[in-house]
Amino acid sequence: MIDDIKKIIKEGKAVIGTNDVMKSLKLGKISKVYITINCPDSVKDDIKYYASLSGAEVVQLKQPNDELGIVCKKPFAISVIGLIKGA
Repeated sequence: MIDDIKKIIKEGKAVIGTNDVMKSLKLGKISKVYITINCPDSVKDDIKYYASLSGAEVVQLKQPNDELGIVCKKPFAISVIGLIKGA
């Protein structure tokens, strides 16, 4: 699953961060959402709600948010990543 995330980031098909993913979900631009194991419950609930409305798949990762930040080559923790539709 981490390899999939690395691939979509490399190809520029990822939306990184809770706010950007939520905005894209509300607009129906996301096909799949990856959530870290230690993502706050309030964020998980919101993501799952908007994902159900837009028909996006939600994938629970086994990695914590600091590890996902490293995978994305960012100097900060990342809890949510979205895959852009048609990508």
